[in-house]
Amino acid sequence: MNLQLHIMLIPAVFFAILFSYIPMSGIVIAFQRFIPNRGFFKSTWVGFDNFTYMFNMPDFYQVMYNTVFIALMKIGAGLIVPIVCALLLNEIKNKVLVRSVQTMIYLPHFLSWVIIGGILIDILSVENGVINRVIQGLGLPGAFFLGSNAWFPFTLVISDIWKEFGFATIIYLAALTAIDPTIYEAAYIDGANRWKQTLHITLPGIAHIVVLLGVLSLGNVLNAGFEQVFILYSPSVYQSGDIIDTLLYRIGFVDAQYGVATAIGLMKSMIAALLIGLSYWLAYRLAGYRIF
Repeated sequence: MNLQLHIMLIPAVFFAILFSYIPMSGIVIAFQRFIPNRGFFKSTWVGFDNFTYMFNMPDFYQVMYNTVFIALMKIGAGLIVPIVCALLLNEIKNKVLVRSVQTMIYLPHFLSWVIIGGILIDILSVENGVINRVIQGLGLPGAFFLGSNAWFPFTLVISDIWKEFGFATIIYLAALTAIDPTIYEAAYIDGANRWKQTLHITLPGIAHIVVLLGVLSLGNVLNAGFEQVFILYSPSVYQSGDIIDTLLYRIGFVDAQYGVATAIGLMKSMIAALLIGLSYWLAYRLAGYRIF
């Protein structure tokens, strides 16, 4: 019986080796002055010069700060907003209304950032955007959401939450169904109102899921969302919106500095691997979650 299951894994293992492990040989580019027509074996070996160049780049530390800052805001808001939404939906007794709201908030998850980016560019436009028209209608000055370093990081976070919080809400709603309803009945008999029931029953009942998802998200600290940032940013907001992935793209694909780009990618991968290992260790210690 187990033999059949292992045989079924062969195609997946083959493709994992082919597309995930064999390409790792390209890591050597990080230690070379790589020229494509010379290949791995004839390109000049430069040791750690690419890493030295990377750390001496004038904008490197600002980019690192932007990446961590945006990612941490997304992680924090990505936990709080879905929990609040799930708690509110859990209080609605009309099942048709709940399903309708779920569908509306879940729909953006299926849209690509290319589509959502076009929508955001239209509604956040300084001159004709709906948001700025409302702000100006209230007698306030319009905001340059996609062109101001003060606004751009928060625009990224809010738009990312709008797109993804519906998916996380479903996870918390599923966790809420696991709470024994008789506990609520006992609390009601004892005089606990809805707020106290939420505080002392609902939140502790989903605490392990919140801790688990929060800890596992630590592995994404250096993933601030390349596709979203790449579509929405411009040179005017590089100071606050440029992240590791967009810097890597410009260095590798625009400037053709393949060795430096690979060094940046290798550094990011090593840090991410450590964070993922830490997150799984914390998930096991705090929430009892384990892979094997």
